[in-house]
Amino acid sequence: MRNVLIVLSGPSGVGKGTIAKKLTEKNQNISLSISCTTRCPRDGEVDGREYFFIEKDKFLEKAKNDGFLEYSNHFENYYGTPKDFVMEKLKTKDVLLEIDVNGGLNVKKSYPEALLIMVAPPSLEEIENRLINRHTESLEKIKLRMQRIDYELEKANLYDYTVVNDDLEQAITEIEQIIIKEKNKQI
Repeated sequence: MRNVLIVLSGPSGVGKGTIAKKLTEKNQNISLSISCTTRCPRDGEVDGREYFFIEKDKFLEKAKNDGFLEYSNHFENYYGTPKDFVMEKLKTKDVLLEIDVNGGLNVKKSYPEALLIMVAPPSLEEIENRLINRHTESLEKIKLRMQRIDYELEKANLYDYTVVNDDLEQAITEIEQIIIKEKNKQI
């Protein structure tokens, strides 16, 4: 069986982070990728655990030298998936990326063998409730996130699979089955 680069994408509040955490806890052969960022660490964050924190000039140099599978700029900070880190991990394990839709599509361009899985909400009302109940953002920010959902879900047809997260354990099981199926495919 081959090792697979797995990309999980979907709207904010859909449960990507929870699914990624549970998948890596349950499956010793799945390693969560660590992204690079130019933003400063938040309280409790450790370099090499949550992110690789690097200076903007080093980030841009790495991008110029094709050092990322994908990267983007959000709120004046850069975020990217380091190609060398992922390729090294893929030698021994499956690697899981939890990134936005545009990042996922860029990964597929630079690494066509990547497995793209869109995590979709059961309904727009449900995802809005999840975002509100997280109590992590203002209603204004939640409104902005809700406006982006249609854009993200319209990209689902460009992904290999779509899994609706209306039951967390069922969604995880479905994703595990997809990974096994893809691992067993001939290259």
